Amino acid sequence: MIQTPPETSRQETILTVNHVQKYFPIRKGFLARVAGQLRAVDDVSLAVRAGETLGLVGESGSGKTTLGRCIVRAHRPTAGEILYRTSDNRTVDLAQQDKQGLRPYRREIRMMFQDPFSSLNPRMTVLDIVGEPLRINRVAGGKALEDRVAQTLERVGLRPEYMRRYPHAFSGGQRQRIGIARAIVLDPRIVIADEAVSALDVSVRAQILKLMQTLQRDLNLTYLFISHDLSVVEYVADRVAVMYVGKLVEVAETAALYHHPLHPYTEALISSVPKPDPAQHSRRIVLQGEIPDPANPPSGCYFHPRCPYAQPQCAAETPALREVEPGRFAACHFAETLNLRGVTA
Repeated sequence: MIQTPPETSRQETILTVNHVQKYFPIRKGFLARVAGQLRAVDDVSLAVRAGETLGLVGESGSGKTTLGRCIVRAHRPTAGEILYRTSDNRTVDLAQQDKQGLRPYRREIRMMFQDPFSSLNPRMTVLDIVGEPLRINRVAGGKALEDRVAQTLERVGLRPEYMRRYPHAFSGGQRQRIGIARAIVLDPRIVIADEAVSALDVSVRAQILKLMQTLQRDLNLTYLFISHDLSVVEYVADRVAVMYVGKLVEVAETAALYHHPLHPYTEALISSVPKPDPAQHSRRIVLQGEIPDPANPPSGCYFHPRCPYAQPQCAAETPALREVEPGRFAACHFAETLNLRGVTA
């Protein structure tokens, strides 16, 4: 049984994910009968503190984006709870809400998308794109809507007169700023940033990250920052959660996780981070094989076929995500005994 990380008190926790699963049916044959299940998110439990940036990392196909979409209810979870603490201290299970019940919470939990080119409708002006959430949620209209959009564009570093233009007139960094404006125009409390800077040039990426940090401070935002780039996550995140084949394998404060990982998969990810100092040499851990098929995962620990420290117990028993050290959680049978290398090794 997976523990819900108890490192925050109930008053400090704004979002709690309890044993969330998201399975997609695999259909085959002429009648499209269900022949199996793809376990995109497989029994994940996680707590998010108000005002923090929680990084969510892992390889492509690990289930990061699917978990984020479950939280904003773009996907309905197959099982589990998504407990959201409202501004008036009520606790609501978003997983059980219907479309009408989700309406007030969609204003408070927003999403930034990865690709600034495909996430903006080319047939809509910036005014239409950023103002659409205001119209749908009946927050503003007419002149009040235009004023709100202009104010939001200025907040993200764009000139208000740009609101009559279409997305093709902007660079990639400017388009991402439009996407950020769309996410924050309703004054949300939580923002799910799904690979928000991965499609940008390095110099532009730094500007967007700085903007996100400024907005977090000014608007008291809570971020779930989804990324495969561990160097970016190290810069922005207060805590980091590592996913592998739909499961959490480690959760810890950022500095602790990067300097002393407790799970072999985390060690392998950290070893792949480029070192800015050319005199600093490190041995990259090259994992053998491919990430397992989430429709047919291996027995026991999902990571054991690729793990250099695997023992017979790893193939036979599924490790629980447990508290190994105060505030540190790992899903590894030998987390206490392994001496794994971090960024300072």
